[in-house]
Amino acid sequence: MVDLYDGLLCDLDGVVYAGQGALPGAVESLNRAMAEGLRVGFVTNNASRRTEAVAEHLRGLGLSVGPEQVFGSAAAAARLARDDSEGWEGLGSPHAGELTAMVVGSDALREQVADAGFALIPVAEDAHPDYVIQGFDPGLGWADLAAAAYAIQRGARWVASNTDSTIPRAQGIAPGNGSLVAAVRRAVDCEPLVAGKPQPTLMHLAAQQLGCERPLMIGDRLDTDIAGGIAAGMDTVLVLTGIDSRDTARQADAAQRPTYVIDTLAGLFEAAESARA
Repeated sequence: MVDLYDGLLCDLDGVVYAGQGALPGAVESLNRAMAEGLRVGFVTNNASRRTEAVAEHLRGLGLSVGPEQVFGSAAAAARLARDDSEGWEGLGSPHAGELTAMVVGSDALREQVADAGFALIPVAEDAHPDYVIQGFDPGLGWADLAAAAYAIQRGARWVASNTDSTIPRAQGIAPGNGSLVAAVRRAVDCEPLVAGKPQPTLMHLAAQQLGCERPLMIGDRLDTDIAGGIAAGMDTVLVLTGIDSRDTARQADAAQRPTYVIDTLAGLFEAAESARA
């Protein structure tokens, strides 16, 4: 299968690892792909960790990767907010100049938002930011979500790093950022701008920076990984080590139906026709 492509874009949670541990066949298969000359990038909706920390985790599992191969939704969310704000500046909006952002998420997301040129303000129920930028962090609580809702109701633009409703962990399936976004959505009755998968932004960015002309997108979720790869115009692989199954793949509509289905990443080296969905 992999001989048909010049690169692999690989999700992390549920594909390479669950929690801290590697999933069966993942490390060996990806190291083999890189040894055979494929460009490999890791495209994740997880906005809670810095790219350097993700790369260090992967190296600890035995993968030969650097931070330049990791593409996360934190950077995509910051870029999306910055691009959105340029529309205001072009229209002569009173928001032009230094924009403020209240980040409801991890330190890694805060760093990316600050690097994009926003002035950060603390999470507080009386805050009046130009932007609320929401990403996953295990320490988020009700007060954080309430502060986000109040600011959005006051007119702040709302950006979500991703809308994954669940996230696989070693202990089982846990609520993801999408579940927290849904709680805020219920309160504010509007939709956020979404940076991560299934929007194609991350895949396009990764393919461009890796120099891939025909990448293959690999994931465990139909609604984010596979839908995002299809939206980006790529062939896709569903790997059955995470959320979705062969049955859900068969029942999926065209916007979420993978090109291939494999049990583990070792299946990347099978004949393409035998893995067709």
